[in-house]
Order: sequence, then C-alpha cells, then structure tokens
Amino acid sequence: MKLAKTILIVEDETDLRELIGYNLEREGYICHLAADGVEALTKITKEIPDLVILDRMMPNTSGDEVLAKLKRDDSTSSIPVVLLTAKADESDELVGFAMGADDYVTKPFSMKTLIARVGALLRRSQSSPTPSDAKILTSGPVAMDVERHTVTVLEVPIALTSTEFRLLKALMAAEGRLRTRDQLIGAALGPNVAVVDRTIDVHVAALRKKLGEGASWMQTIRGAGYAWRTPTDAG
Repeated sequence: MKLAKTILIVEDETDLRELIGYNLEREGYICHLAADGVEALTKITKEIPDLVILDRMMPNTSGDEVLAKLKRDDSTSSIPVVLLTAKADESDELVGFAMGADDYVTKPFSMKTLIARVGALLRRSQSSPTPSDAKILTSGPVAMDVERHTVTVLEVPIALTSTEFRLLKALMAAEGRLRTRDQLIGAALGPNVAVVDRTIDVHVAALRKKLGEGASWMQTIRGAGYAWRTPTDAG
C-alpha cells in the first residue's frame, strides 16, 4: 500500500525545480523532477504520479502541450495539475483552467502557498463520496451525478476539473441561496487555503464557458457572491 503521495515537478529552472522538490519532500511527499515536457511525459508513462506541478513556459514541449496530452488520455486525465506561470493576467488563468488545470500559481509565489494548494488538491482527489452525496442534482439544463462525478448540459457530457465540479456542486446544492466567495473557496479549494476572491471569480468564469446553455443559471450577486437560480430570478 502506497502511503506517501508522489508529485512530479516539471520546471525548466533548475534551482526552482529543486527548491520545490526539497520543500515538498520535507512535507513527506515523494518528488520526481523533470526539466521539460518531453521528460515529464516519459516519466508519467513509467509511473503515474498523484499530482503534477507544471510550468507553462518551457522550451520545445510547453506546459500547455503536456497538460493537453494528460487530459486527452483516460489513464492520466484525472491527475490533479497545478500550473506554474509568470503570466498573471486573468485571461491566461482562464486558458489554464479551460485546458483542465486544477489550480494556477503565479510566479513569484510563496512556498507555503504552493504547499497548501498541493495538500488541498491531494485531499480532495482521495476523498470519496459519502452516502448522502451519492445522488443526482438536476437544475435547468444541468444534471450532476455526484457519485459518478459526471455533469451533463442538455444531456451532453462536459469535462470539468475537480475544482470546477466542487464549485458547481456547492452552487447547485444551495438551491438558489447565495453562496459567498469565502464559502465557495472553502467548498471548491478546501479550508485554510490562502487565496484571494479573484481566484474564485476566475474559476466561475472558466466554469461558465464550459456550461454553455447552463451558464445563465450561475448568477453573480453583486458585492456578495454567486447563486444558482433560474435566469428569471436574477436579483
């Protein structure tokens, strides 16, 4: 039985790659290092890690290309991925989340923040539904099977990251009640994770793009948060 979680760190800056590995190993993780996308994909074919920390800007095979290949392959599509990047624009974050990233950390970053994000993602990925969670949530054109971890819009399946799935579940389960940004951060990213309100806004924007006909049900309550309501109930 494997107890320690394995993390693949893909970063072309040697010092940063080794620093991240050193700090995560101090937390009890087993870390494997890759200097570029080609090396990362080779290592993943030999041993699938529990989580990947992936730099976006790398020569030859970029982090975006690696992420796309992971998400296209059924054997690796569920691996949580944290993107590392110097690009801090919201549009860049949306691209990362749309490709299937579970979290997005901009450089320079606090090592404590990265460790907290990694821990939160791994806890979520290993948690299993409780009996009370094993049900179908249906509202408007969207149906969510909590136990099977699937979502359809007008009966067409859509692919969500684990963070997006938890965010949508928190909103749909609230049945029209307001959910503040802090509440959604706790539900989607886990408690005691240091993030700013803008982080949840970026996740909401990415989720809206994927929901298509269901996007209008995810309503912004100005200055307060979000609610899942029929479009005519906007308030």
